Amino acid sequence: MTTSTDRDFTKDKRTVLIVWAALSAATILAWLLTPGESQTATTLGKELVAAIVVLGLIKCRLIIHYFMEVRHAPRWLQATTDGWLVVLWLTLLIIYLV
Repeated sequence: MTTSTDRDFTKDKRTVLIVWAALSAATILAWLLTPGESQTATTLGKELVAAIVVLGLIKCRLIIHYFMEVRHAPRWLQATTDGWLVVLWLTLLIIYLV
């Protein structure tokens, strides 16, 4: 007999596995996008940096929500962490591009 707690645990385990795979894929994608690793000359300097920064933002959000258990936290904490991430990554992007 399967209880609802067992199903929730299985669902959470599956979700964490999917998020881990997405984080791994995003890491490989960011690594491939770096100019030193792509082996091709690119004129997309600022656009490439923006894409890598956005990937970093997405990765941080996934880590905070799924591996630091913020997805089960109150709404105000979820909104605060999301706001902090946006401010942090926008600041980093602006510092780099200016």
